[in-house]
Amino acid sequence: MSTARFDLKLDPDDKETVAKAAALMGTTMAGFVRSAAKEKAQALLDREARITLTRGDAEAFIAALDAAFRPNAALEQALSQARRQVRRA
Repeated sequence: MSTARFDLKLDPDDKETVAKAAALMGTTMAGFVRSAAKEKAQALLDREARITLTRGDAEAFIAALDAAFRPNAALEQALSQARRQVRRA
């Protein structure tokens, strides 16, 4: 596994807090920071990958999916033009 270096500066109070937490976890400060950063990053990425809707929004979304499709005038015109221009083999 290749590694990439990442330097981090902490004020003394933050360093002490991280050192205590790392000791409680039985790991090094670097290991603790790496684990905590990865966990926090993954949680953020997971949260941003989801769409959260209110109950009302979810019901409106489902209703829109269930409703019969009705093309608007612009789509009807585009389809009509495409039918005239495209020949089936």
